[in-house]
Amino acid sequence: MTLDRRAELGEFLRSRRARLSPDEVGLVSHGARRRVPGLRREELALLAGVSVDHYVRLEQGRSLQFSESVLDAVARALRLNQVERDHLYLLARPWSGEEPPAAQEVRPGLRRLLDSAHDVPAYIVGRGVSVLAWNRLAAALIGDFGAIAPEQRDFLHLVFLDEGAKELYEDWDDKAADTVAYLRVDAARNPGDPRITALIDEMNSASPEFAALWERHELKDKTHGRHIYRHPIVGRLELGYETLRLPDDPDQALVAHHVEPGSPSADALRLLATLAADSAAHR
Repeated sequence: MTLDRRAELGEFLRSRRARLSPDEVGLVSHGARRRVPGLRREELALLAGVSVDHYVRLEQGRSLQFSESVLDAVARALRLNQVERDHLYLLARPWSGEEPPAAQEVRPGLRRLLDSAHDVPAYIVGRGVSVLAWNRLAAALIGDFGAIAPEQRDFLHLVFLDEGAKELYEDWDDKAADTVAYLRVDAARNPGDPRITALIDEMNSASPEFAALWERHELKDKTHGRHIYRHPIVGRLELGYETLRLPDDPDQALVAHHVEPGSPSADALRLLATLAADSAAHR
């Protein structure tokens, strides 16, 4: 199984047309009842300065041989941000059909780096938002990753199918939307990864919340931000995070949390680190 890039391209473009109104882009609306939300194909083609037939062929995936100038014009007309532009260019280019990617491995040096970060919850996320490696404090904060079967050790199963996720994440709605948006970008970057395709199918069947978010075609690249945790032992923690992609393997990223010094969250995180160290010492 691989991602159907032609179908994905059409759905993406339709979703972006739907969020723009004629008035918003300076087109005159004559007040007639519109059968679909947002811009019509011919209106988008007009804004982009391309023929209607040319745009229809792009949206229907009838060709993946469009010039960069056409894609740039469509991206401007749709008011795409940089992540969305990159997504469009990926989907609108022929895929080489190379073999499925090999299983991801975490270098021993990165594992040692994680283990040495005793006061910072940190983990490495890979393709399909899978958790490839983690340190003791990340497990104490988020959950015992080691107790999860490898094929389910990812943030999709954690966020959408773990009953405790909505209690753990105070900002669960944002966390869920972000996780799906990360997966959408990841799937386009790795169309030949059968695990990602199978994961999308599984989650669409198992979680109505995932299915609704997947239909929105939102895109986000994991960079930095914050999450609010409600930990069952130490209470509420407001933590920022930074994401560092590995230069030699951009499909792996180190995610490290940080906390405001002197804040109640800093005290709670310090207590959690102490409890995690004590627990490890008594095993």
